[in-house]
Amino acid sequence: MGNTVTCCVSPNASPKLGRRAGSAELYCASDIYEAASGDAVAVAPAVVEPAELDFREGEGHHLQHISDREMPEDLALESNPSDHPRASTIFLSKSQTDVREKRKSNHLNHVSPGQLTKKYSSCSTIFLDDSTVSQPNLRTTVKCVTLAIYYHIKNRDANRSLDIFDERSHPLTREKVPEEYFKHDPEHKFIYRFVRTLFSAAQLTAECAIVTLVYLERLLTYAEIDICPTNWKRIVLGAILLASKVWDDQAVWNVDYCQILKDITVEDMNEMERHFLELLQFNINVPASVYAKYYFDLRSLADDNNLNFLFAPLSKERAQNLEAISRLCEDKDLCRAAMRRSFSADNFIGIQRSKAILS
Repeated sequence: MGNTVTCCVSPNASPKLGRRAGSAELYCASDIYEAASGDAVAVAPAVVEPAELDFREGEGHHLQHISDREMPEDLALESNPSDHPRASTIFLSKSQTDVREKRKSNHLNHVSPGQLTKKYSSCSTIFLDDSTVSQPNLRTTVKCVTLAIYYHIKNRDANRSLDIFDERSHPLTREKVPEEYFKHDPEHKFIYRFVRTLFSAAQLTAECAIVTLVYLERLLTYAEIDICPTNWKRIVLGAILLASKVWDDQAVWNVDYCQILKDITVEDMNEMERHFLELLQFNINVPASVYAKYYFDLRSLADDNNLNFLFAPLSKERAQNLEAISRLCEDKDLCRAAMRRSFSADNFIGIQRSKAILS
């Protein structure tokens, strides 16, 4: 789903932000905490397990693909949703409590749904939005991701946390934050403002927002902690930092985030990144099936909360563009499949030769 994590030891801005520094939107003091600059970054090694071979008699030689080693369906359903496509996402299940209560309240109070604003396709006209699984709409995707984070905080099980993510121990601003701030859950619009500013300043993509949510849920599950008012900013920042490095071909460096958050040091960000990776057990892999599941569950979350995508009639030009994008994705998939087959065949031949030499 992306590249390995890169590192930097230069105090200068990364090439990505260096090219677009003039268009970056920085934080306002009233919106988000800011932090200070530095000049290092932590390295995130990617762990790759060797493929297993099955040489059982009568079944032929078969190089086992990683998907063949997935857990059985009954076990996958109880597993971490950020690892297995058949496990339900945590944010969607946490949001259902509020959705059911809202529907029940509307039914008991005889609240009318009002005028329908969503457009539906007919025999003569097809309405489509501009968001697809391969090219999501940035603004709507960020809104959906922050809404998922909001439900994580609101419907959390407890207040389990770690010191590295505690904003009271590691503040994002030099100004002292009142203790009262940590006693109330943040509103969705405040979470959205925080994430939107980071994505705008670092010029991150919508796909990066989805991967951010995957890493966030993986952290909460692996580390057995909760996202709450005292730690949500640092957890979200750590997930964004890691997702931008894994997803983007030219990642934003830690020192670049210090230009956005004026009062944080690069040493603090490096330490948080190291802890984040250790808690994830260096599992930064996001399978395509898991990514697609999170995308469609985010769309379901948007539909449940009346967060509608912008629909427009399907014109001939848009249809041609969609067809071209589909062909491009198919070509890329064919290339990846050919590379996997070539790699598997080369491995198999090499192993057979090694066995012949040893025998």
